[in-house]
Amino acid sequence: MMRRTSLSLLSAAAGAALTLITIQPRLVFDGASARAAAGDAYRQLSLLGAVFERVRADYVDPPDDNKLVESAIFGMLIGLDPHSSYMDGKSFQDMRLQTSGRFGGLGMEVSMEKGLVKVVAPIDETPAAKAGVMANDIISHLDGEPVLGLTLDQAVDKMRGPVNTSIKLRIVRNDKPIEVSITRDIIRVRSVRASLQGEDVGYVRITQFNEQTTDNLRRAVNELTAQAGDKLKGFIIDLRNNPGGLLDQAITVSESFLDRGEIVSTRGRNADATQRFYARNNDMTKAKPMIVLINGGSASASEIVAGAWQDHKRATIIGSRSFGKGSVQTIIPLGPGNGALRLTTARYFTPSGRSIQAKGITPDIEVLQDVPEELKARTNLRGESSLLGHLKADGQEETGSQSYVPVDPRNDKALNTAVDLMRGIKINPTFPPVPVRGAAN
Repeated sequence: MMRRTSLSLLSAAAGAALTLITIQPRLVFDGASARAAAGDAYRQLSLLGAVFERVRADYVDPPDDNKLVESAIFGMLIGLDPHSSYMDGKSFQDMRLQTSGRFGGLGMEVSMEKGLVKVVAPIDETPAAKAGVMANDIISHLDGEPVLGLTLDQAVDKMRGPVNTSIKLRIVRNDKPIEVSITRDIIRVRSVRASLQGEDVGYVRITQFNEQTTDNLRRAVNELTAQAGDKLKGFIIDLRNNPGGLLDQAITVSESFLDRGEIVSTRGRNADATQRFYARNNDMTKAKPMIVLINGGSASASEIVAGAWQDHKRATIIGSRSFGKGSVQTIIPLGPGNGALRLTTARYFTPSGRSIQAKGITPDIEVLQDVPEELKARTNLRGESSLLGHLKADGQEETGSQSYVPVDPRNDKALNTAVDLMRGIKINPTFPPVPVRGAAN
């Protein structure tokens, strides 16, 4: 059996997974203690079996045995913490697609509005974009079947499928129906977007940590460096509302801007489960100044990256306190057709030994965004500490913070503050920080 480990917020990136590691059997007890513990466990399992048989025999309608077992497993795991769970075969496959960053589909970001699918934006150079699908289009039918009554996940599942197969969409645009036939293709999720702010500041937005993130980041940094040339003052890395993803990608993204030193450590139930990860002389920017943007939606892998750069004094952190998810999940496949466990197996720590569990990363410069009154209730996240059954913090726990990012960059106070610092228009003693070579743990 193999396992994968993930660091992800229980939301958009809830299925994120990473490095394959062989599971070795572990003896937790010995002697009489082991026999006593095993006896207690088997008595409880007998109780579970008795309940199972009673439900099968006496429930008002004949139950599905498979669903009963899956529900029992789900209940066992959900009672541990907010991030441990059971994934059936389909959910496991969806998770693998999500973290691969590529899948067969149409190529558009969608949301649900009044029971119908609304196009947020088509992804450039995908079948949806080539077919003329536009932002704010409403999808009412898929292959002649109404979308009304489906969940967003069910609708997305219908739109995904094998490459070179087609699907018919009925789109409502400006109250007029349009029939569109689209052939599915390989879709590559863009986890990195980059641009120059003016001619002298590189801006890189990382939306999630999937299998493509580090390669895309390095490509973006090289392109921005070539475009700006000698004018380049530094880089702004935007991790706001990035819910996390793959641990190995968080590590390689971190070391892309570090020369040496520890990036993160993970510590589990047993001492021999401790792992430490280090940078290997990989700062591709040659120590160019850096600013990192975070907010209440920056979680898990995002917090690893921000914490590593903050501890090494490699970057100045701007924004609001991050989410505070400081635990590691391991994806454990259960065999063909049986899905997988998503089990919390460790906590992670920044290079200085900080745990951000239920605390988050505190920015060096706090910048709070002006939030429209009608959005205030929806853009303030309560953070990890508000989740029922969360792992407790070592010390004082903190609540979450705002997660609003304006659509118009001219109204983006955190981004504008970062650009002004880069250009010397604003001065702050935390920027630029004095790098620490190999921060101690």
